[in-house]
Amino acid sequence: MTTQTPHVDHELIQAAAHVARTRCRGDNHTMAAAARAQDGRIVTAVNAYHFTGGPCAELVLIGTAAAQGAYDLETIVAVGDRDRGVVPPCGRCRQVLLDYFPALGVIVGAGDSLRTVPIGDLLPESYIWSDHQLDDEEIAPPGTS
Repeated sequence: MTTQTPHVDHELIQAAAHVARTRCRGDNHTMAAAARAQDGRIVTAVNAYHFTGGPCAELVLIGTAAAQGAYDLETIVAVGDRDRGVVPPCGRCRQVLLDYFPALGVIVGAGDSLRTVPIGDLLPESYIWSDHQLDDEEIAPPGTS
């Protein structure tokens, strides 16, 4: 049986690696992330470490993308400074990414093992926050049934 691995966006990895190499300095910024928006744009960000639990690069990227009008992200990757390469998202980031972008592809692995996997595969049998949201059509005005 042959399984196909979705395309690995090497341009995205290079963008994150460039930011990690040129913008991550010191203990406050040690990770970079890059994501490709549905319109093809690449958005980048770095983490904001703080002893109280500052946000990871993937979470900063969500806000950065929104500020740039990129609300539909297709693929994301995180890369560590000091040439650490691709780093998979932590548990908190996996949950947030799944909630915001349930169809998101995440680049994981190293070297010849790089692959793009659906975010849901990184957090199987998980609670999806958007599942409890009601569509506008489903909300009946008060006093009607």
